[in-house]
Amino acid sequence: MYADFIGSAGSIFDLTTPLYPGYFLPLASLGNLAKAVGRGFRDPSNRVIQNHFAKSGNLGEIAAKEEVWEVGAQLVGLSIGVLILDTPGIQSSYLTLTLTWLGVRLLHLWFRYQSLVVLKFRTVNLKRARILVRSHVANHTVPGYVACNEEENILTWERFLQPRISFGVPMERMLGGEESTHMDMVNMLLKLYKNEKYILCVEQLGLEEATYLVTFKEAATSMSVLRSLWQAHWLHQNRPKQDDVAAWLEESLSALEDGFADFIKQMEEAGWDQSQIFLK
Repeated sequence: MYADFIGSAGSIFDLTTPLYPGYFLPLASLGNLAKAVGRGFRDPSNRVIQNHFAKSGNLGEIAAKEEVWEVGAQLVGLSIGVLILDTPGIQSSYLTLTLTWLGVRLLHLWFRYQSLVVLKFRTVNLKRARILVRSHVANHTVPGYVACNEEENILTWERFLQPRISFGVPMERMLGGEESTHMDMVNMLLKLYKNEKYILCVEQLGLEEATYLVTFKEAATSMSVLRSLWQAHWLHQNRPKQDDVAAWLEESLSALEDGFADFIKQMEEAGWDQSQIFLK
C-alpha cells in the first residue's frame, strides 16, 4: 500500500511535465526514481502474499500465473489509456487530463486496498501480536486469525499505536536520572529479569502516556519480543496506585509467568502458526 502511495507521488512528476517542458528530463527522472523506490517496497511484500496463496508449496505456479495476469492487465490498461488520450478534449485541456489521472489513480488505490484487506495471514507480525496480547490481557481470550486480520489496520504506523513501546533502546536511555543511581538501577533490573531474555522499563514523560522501553539480551528470539509485548500491555492495563515502579514491574512479571502459557495455548487453539512468529 505504501509502495502505491510512493508510485502515485512519482506519477505526479510525470503529470507536471506538460506544464514545464523545459524541465522534462529532471521531472521524468524524479518520477521514474519514485516509481523504482515504490517497486523496491512492493516486491518483497508481494513475495509474502504469493507465498500466502501457495497452499501446496506451488509458489512457482502462483508467481507464473500472477505474472500472466499482470502483463494482461497492463496491456488492457495501456489500450484504455491510448483510447482516453485520443478522446477529443483530453489532451487540449490540462484540467481534464489532471482530473482523469486523479480518478484513475484513486480507483487504483481503492482496488489495491480492497485486495489487501481480504488477506488472512496465520503468521504473527507486530500489529497482529498487539491485537492478540491486548485481547488476552483484557479478556483472557485470543481471537482467531480471521477476526484478528479483520481488526488489523494496515495503514496505521506502529509508532502511533497504544501502548507506546520502543524496542531495542540503549540501556543509557533506560537508566536516565542521576549517574550515581545507575548501578543500583542496573542491579535491580538484572535481578528482576534474570529469567527473561529482555529487560523492560517504563519511561514516564510528564502528563503524557508512559512509554515502555525494551532492550534485549543476547539469544533473544521472537518469543522474547512477544513476552515483552504481553508484559507491556499488562502494565498499560494495570496502572500502579503508588510510585513504586520496582514493585509494579515485579507484579507484571508474576502475571506474565502465570498468564503467558495460557496465551500460547489459546493461540494454538485459535489456529495461529507458532512457527511463523516473526517479531524482530
